[in-house]
Amino acid sequence: MTAAPEAKASFYDWLAFAGAILGAFTAILDIQITNSSLANIEGAIGASPEQGSWISTAYLMAEIIVIPLTGWLGSVFGLRRYLSINTMLFIGFSIACAMSTSLPQLIIFRAGQGFTGGVLIPTAITILRTRLPRSQQGLGITFFGLTATFAPAIGPTVGGWLTDNFSWHYIFYLNLIPGPIAVLCQLTALPKQQARWAELAKGDWFGVGAMAIGLSSLTVVLEEGQRKEWFESDLIARLTIVAILGIVVFIARELMAEKPFINLRVLGNRSIGGACILQTVLGAVSLGSTYVIPLYCAQIQGYNAEQIGYVVMWSGLPQLVLFPAMPFLMKRFDPRVLIIAGTLLFAASCFINVNLTHDVGMDQLILPQLLRAAGQPLFAIPLSQMSTAGLPPRDTADASALSNMMRNLGGSVGIALLSTVIERREYFHFSILAEAMTQNAARTQERIAMLMAGMQSAIADPAVAKGRVLMSLAAQVRREAYVSAYADAFWIVGVGLILALSAIFLLKKPRPMGAPAGAH
Repeated sequence: MTAAPEAKASFYDWLAFAGAILGAFTAILDIQITNSSLANIEGAIGASPEQGSWISTAYLMAEIIVIPLTGWLGSVFGLRRYLSINTMLFIGFSIACAMSTSLPQLIIFRAGQGFTGGVLIPTAITILRTRLPRSQQGLGITFFGLTATFAPAIGPTVGGWLTDNFSWHYIFYLNLIPGPIAVLCQLTALPKQQARWAELAKGDWFGVGAMAIGLSSLTVVLEEGQRKEWFESDLIARLTIVAILGIVVFIARELMAEKPFINLRVLGNRSIGGACILQTVLGAVSLGSTYVIPLYCAQIQGYNAEQIGYVVMWSGLPQLVLFPAMPFLMKRFDPRVLIIAGTLLFAASCFINVNLTHDVGMDQLILPQLLRAAGQPLFAIPLSQMSTAGLPPRDTADASALSNMMRNLGGSVGIALLSTVIERREYFHFSILAEAMTQNAARTQERIAMLMAGMQSAIADPAVAKGRVLMSLAAQVRREAYVSAYADAFWIVGVGLILALSAIFLLKKPRPMGAPAGAH
């Protein structure tokens, strides 16, 4: 027996999805958009690099707290009201960020962006699953995948260009373009729903509090740990204990509560649990690579924000060409095969960068960036599909929230791990190079004498000339040590990706995205 043909999505279904996707794109873009402009922002508001790091940390902390709450709060307030109000608030906080004149103001408004922007990301998946028929969800997943990977890839590029050509304020004013369009789409296409205010009083606020304390503490530990020498800092040590206790209490509460605010049991579904594990790795490698590449370009090559943006662009713009092919590929290939192919391409890009030297610049970085651009859609879109496949609407919202939360946590873990690796390995390589110079003292002295001879015409005092030469030599050794440390970081990411492929065996083969439910 063949089931009746599925109804196609209406114009208003697609309009609702477009409003959700625009909002999600804007929110994800803002996670990374300040990265290449931090130095300019810190200089404008009188903040040190350590203080300025909170501009990004505040956003991530707030976002990671609100993402798991989205499914429950959306059902309480009604999806139309909840999504449109948060989109409008996100625009308002963006304007407030642009108008900030001090660090405390900017941190508070960035946290506001995170609280409201975190709502927009999982809601897009919920609307996709509830408004689009199964036969058209492949196309919807493709657009969401474009949002999830393209936005962070071009964030530093857009931010750097706006900062260098206008000012850092415009990276926040940029949200005035897609934001109002998203609100208009949401208010036009989403149906009005009655709010269930009584549910707020019945909410699992103990679980919410434990989650907020645990996840926010963990985010601070991951974001600030390296700068504060990890457990040598009393603050980091205490926050680690608080994070562990908060997360353990949160998990226990949600598994035992009669009406949990988020259904953690969906992770018992093998495919959804496995997809969330791989989403964590996706967050770590994608956000980690967008951290390491700009850092290398700034520190070793001395590139400005716009030049860094040009390099990063090559991992973003080619995705516009690749994404339209994804629905075709997902109908014809097992999604697990696409995930493996994408992961291997991303790993290959990392292994190319293992051979870094101080001469590697824009032109040499294009090939690995293109491999990343090819790999990300291949594993991001099938994972987005599999992380919510086959669930009822309420569980879909929870699974989407968990998937996005794990991706963000993975990003924080990846950045923390890579920053620690780079710092520690730089110390290691510097000591090795210094030891080699000591063991070859005669050749080192010859090199110093040759450099001093070249300086005699500019500096008459031999002592001053020798001091300049030693400083120059030390700077070269430090540079080579950092280059080797960056290469080690890429090697770790590549090996980590290969090892993460073992989670692919947890994923069950789903039905093709183009197959309507009930077909035999």
